[in-house]
Amino acid sequence: MGYPFASTRAQDTVLDFLNTVFRHDGRLVDRFHRDEDVVAWLDATPLRECYVAHHEVAAYCGLAGEARQLREHLHQLIAQRKAGAPLHISLLNHLLASGSYWTELIDGQHGRVSSVYRFAAETPRQVLMPVMLAAAELLARDDFSSIRQCAAPSCVFWFLDRSRSHRRRWCSMATCCNRHKGPRFFLGTNVIL
Repeated sequence: MGYPFASTRAQDTVLDFLNTVFRHDGRLVDRFHRDEDVVAWLDATPLRECYVAHHEVAAYCGLAGEARQLREHLHQLIAQRKAGAPLHISLLNHLLASGSYWTELIDGQHGRVSSVYRFAAETPRQVLMPVMLAAAELLARDDFSSIRQCAAPSCVFWFLDRSRSHRRRWCSMATCCNRHKGPRFFLGTNVIL
């Protein structure tokens, strides 16, 4: 299986984690109101497949608050990394030290064996450990130029630019790009950006 936290899918998940705050009708909306919101988000990510070993009820008490704090800290670190500023990594290192995980072998198809990561999940911080590990790998990338924030003034989303030309500016061509191009086109300027 390799080290999954350095994968593109895992790093996309970190950016999706940052994007759980978004702008709607001119105001910021936070998807993480309740602990259950965070659990539902985690269960919908690729990190859910094999990383969290078990869910303890106590691990969810305060999960939304822990997730919001982590998200804010990751926003700061990614902004620092994009600006070429020194990273204030001590808090993330402290958070990473609170986790524990192990590798487990599982039976696969056709007699193959795979290794998966299993995490202790006794505290909210430990439940978020796979996101923290993927974030650490994202921040350690050699080439950070493909990590971008959407160019739309009203959008706060981050994305990984995988375009061939590496000049993508929008998190979504269907929404942000069309909103930006639309008014210019309809005003008669026919400018295609």
